[in-house]
Amino acid sequence: MKAIAQDVYGSADVLRLREVDRPPIGEDQVLVQVHAAGVDPGVWVCMTGRPYGARVAFGLTRPRVAVRGRALAGVVTAVGSGVTRFQPGDEVYGTTPSGSYAEYAAAPHKRLAPKPAKLSFEQAAAVPISGVTALEAVRDGGRVQPGQNVMVVGAAGGIGSYAVQIAKAFGARVTGVCSTGKVELVRSLGAEEVIDYTREEVDRDGPRHDVIIDTAGCRPLSLLRRALTPRGTLVLAGGGHDAGGLLGGYTRQLRAPFVSMFIGQHLRGLASKERAQELEELGRLIDAGTVTPVIDRTYPLGETPDAIRYLAQGHPAGKVVITLND
Repeated sequence: MKAIAQDVYGSADVLRLREVDRPPIGEDQVLVQVHAAGVDPGVWVCMTGRPYGARVAFGLTRPRVAVRGRALAGVVTAVGSGVTRFQPGDEVYGTTPSGSYAEYAAAPHKRLAPKPAKLSFEQAAAVPISGVTALEAVRDGGRVQPGQNVMVVGAAGGIGSYAVQIAKAFGARVTGVCSTGKVELVRSLGAEEVIDYTREEVDRDGPRHDVIIDTAGCRPLSLLRRALTPRGTLVLAGGGHDAGGLLGGYTRQLRAPFVSMFIGQHLRGLASKERAQELEELGRLIDAGTVTPVIDRTYPLGETPDAIRYLAQGHPAGKVVITLND
């Protein structure tokens, strides 16, 4: 099968479209014919091996899994002996450890859910990583309640565009933070107020936000705290594009719990879980018309390196998606 793969860490230049073996499936896995695959910052981390601490999980000297990508949407073509939730022909979406930038991917059935009927494969592939992260940031990290003031930093991005919509679905009053050209998009997602960070900072209105969900990863904790109520919650749902040092932009997530020990505010890093339960909950929100994926651009499989370069620039409005099997 055709796939985007790499043998060494590096820039998008190390990626190659080539023939690889179709992945085998275990008893608890399904084989999915991939129709579309999402692009997220984690793909860039796996590709570059930076920050260097990530190599503990992905391979110390070279990628342990050659095929890139995690999020997918497609059609089940085979199931393992222990799988009863799916059968060949089912349309699914979710994540895979075998790489999703390929014509076929093997995925644990517990990481998949039925594709929402109203979504195209391209839209569905935009949900599993960023949508799940946003759901967990709002529901679990921020524990958002009706009537609360919630700020989403990076409101037009992959995670942020979902977080705005999900926070609204939870009954919050949302302030989005984005650049000038994305203000109208963020308003259309449901934000009552929008801060254009090229003109004002997040602490513009002082400590009035009960929950702040930071997906951008580039502001110091001290600045974010100035926009937070004395007993408010800050959820760090993104590591940014700082790849320096051992942990890069994720250093803030490790510092946050220790800072919380000495203040009244709650500062939390977020470690997202890739499970069917979250995908099913998102599916219900999508089917109800409460949440809609925002797609900035799509690229065919052979142009995946360009898609990752575009993502690395840091300014997509919504998600970037790879298309296959059209």
